[in-house]
Amino acid sequence: MKISVQKNKLQKGIGFVERITSKNTTLPILSNILLKTESGRLCISATNLEIGISSLIGAKIEINGQIAVPGRILADFIKAAEGDVINIKTNQNTLLVDTNTYKTSILGFDASEYPIIPKIQKTEPFIISVDILRRMFNIVSDSIATSESRPELSGAFLRFKTSETIIAATDSFRLVEQRINLKNSKEAAVIIPRGVIVELIRILGEVGGDVSILIGDNQIEFIHDDFSVISRLIDGKYPDYFKVIPEHSLSRALIHKTELENAIKIAALFSSSISDINIYCEESVLRVTAKNSSKGEVSADIPVNLKGDPFEISLNYHYFLDGLKIIATDKVVMEFTGKGSPFVLRPNNDKKEEVYVIMPLRS
Repeated sequence: MKISVQKNKLQKGIGFVERITSKNTTLPILSNILLKTESGRLCISATNLEIGISSLIGAKIEINGQIAVPGRILADFIKAAEGDVINIKTNQNTLLVDTNTYKTSILGFDASEYPIIPKIQKTEPFIISVDILRRMFNIVSDSIATSESRPELSGAFLRFKTSETIIAATDSFRLVEQRINLKNSKEAAVIIPRGVIVELIRILGEVGGDVSILIGDNQIEFIHDDFSVISRLIDGKYPDYFKVIPEHSLSRALIHKTELENAIKIAALFSSSISDINIYCEESVLRVTAKNSSKGEVSADIPVNLKGDPFEISLNYHYFLDGLKIIATDKVVMEFTGKGSPFVLRPNNDKKEEVYVIMPLRS
């Protein structure tokens, strides 16, 4: 291999893939990234056997070739090296990098030893804009279960319907769902692992345009002009979460989101070991309180527009703040559905595209 490439493009490409390299003692090659010339461009790839990420960048190619090299070492060298153009060539299993000012030789592996990152057979893709897909993933990421005790909850549920596109996640303590008026020519439903969601949020923040989504046998692939991400899907049936979303409420409160966030953060300073805060809502005032035997107590009063009966509820403040974080409107709608019943947050609009449900704490 002998190529020249712009430093900023190389940095970006390595940045897309390097984070998923693993410190696998039984398969040391998984701590490496694969550099390979492909169709007149440089393809940079990495895999941890669960996720595979590839990035294609423009390069001046004199001699084709491929090599696997330690991703972290190469990334750190490129970041520190001065110069706009990086010259790269291989000598057997050694990568020679030259910026005219800095030079290094990095010991690598034979590329034939690197695990093959599979591709899904080309079918009609689902197409979503980068901005919409990133927002969808941001909305559900906090609500995905981190425990593997129920594998189907350790991912986000993505459903393509001919009339709309739906994404949802729950860890059994809170639930979020977003429905988008994005029609599709066919239908499919998958559970995407949490790790893939996290990586795609990071990558999608650096690109624009559209993403094509291919679904195969127990796999999903996200394809963009600058990258592709392929991952296994989670087996199993996602629970009928929609049965948890209340259809009716006893009380409906409209409140400024920023004021509510600030009050919750202050109350959180005095919460107990279960992160509890108390909400009291009556007529035109909502009171947020917390009490801790070793710290003290606090209360904050906020103006509110309440329709329905006054209510009182105890909630986990982490879950409450996570819910407020994903709501884009200046005001938030809170729905009380009864003692011991789910508490609902919605944006202040008539679209009803997003709903966030929190299970209350026992008093």
